[in-house]
Amino acid sequence: MSMTKQPSKVRRHLLAAGVALAAGFTAIGGAHAQAAYPTKPITLIVPFSAGGTTDILARIVGLELGKALGQPVVIDNRPGAGGNIGASLAAKAPADGYTLFMGTIGTHAINQSLYSKMPFDPVKDFAPITRVAMVPNVVVVNPKVPVNNIKELIAYVKANPDKLSFGSSGSGSSIHLSGELFNMMTNLHIQHIPYKGSAPAVNDLLGNQIGLMFDNLPSSYPHVKAGKLRAIAVTSAKRSPALPDVPTVAEAGVPGYEATSWFALYATGGTPQAIVDRLNAETVKILALPDVKKKLAEQGAEANPEKPAQLAAFMKAESAKWAKVVKASGATVD
Repeated sequence: MSMTKQPSKVRRHLLAAGVALAAGFTAIGGAHAQAAYPTKPITLIVPFSAGGTTDILARIVGLELGKALGQPVVIDNRPGAGGNIGASLAAKAPADGYTLFMGTIGTHAINQSLYSKMPFDPVKDFAPITRVAMVPNVVVVNPKVPVNNIKELIAYVKANPDKLSFGSSGSGSSIHLSGELFNMMTNLHIQHIPYKGSAPAVNDLLGNQIGLMFDNLPSSYPHVKAGKLRAIAVTSAKRSPALPDVPTVAEAGVPGYEATSWFALYATGGTPQAIVDRLNAETVKILALPDVKKKLAEQGAEANPEKPAQLAAFMKAESAKWAKVVKASGATVD
């Protein structure tokens, strides 16, 4: 009896050993695949046109991230609908870490209150990685507009109610709502002209097709330094180190006014946490590099590295803040 059963026991032991070995190889293979990320180029979607602030910051970070990960990071500009077109594409991408998104205060804090229909959920459809930078907006006018400060701007608009318009990177962007907040707090009505990105709006400002912008500092800064645009105020609570002689809107005549743009890196919702953590760690290191800090400072931006959970909490607070502004301004987009 024992001799007839022995082969069966041997077979069972061999089978169990084979299953264990196969499981071991599977685990090793899975770990290796995860550790090997990335094995191909990564796409970083920018929801505004090339040359604007979001694009500038994405290219600074994307270049260094490509070096750190050993794979190129390809910038894909998808402008339109206040950033919603690019955000929608990123939200629907495979959750594998190969599609990243440079989100903004607009796409992840403002648009959900501004738009009647949203093609994505800024919380559920995205995995926060880290905030990249905080950037003040700057009130810039074409030199042909006869104003040199905020008080003169207010007086000019009151005397010429239909003469001046302000451009933005799109309805719902921080540039747009900075202007709406200014209108609301000064009881003015400066007409808003939306563009598909900051760069084309700045081009029309340079050409005096529009007279004014509450632009993100990085995209207007070179033109201000070159004397092609006149900076009359910054929208942050404190003066910008990039323009130390330019007062804040609050100190220049509109007490309590404050609007600061921010930019953050996201992966598609559902991306494995190990990949998110890797991207966070690498980006935080990048934002600490002296050369990157210098490049950001040259654009008037300040690095704000943080953990994914911190970005998620910050988004929640910003969404509540701007929902009140949107409601009070009456701004809506169908």
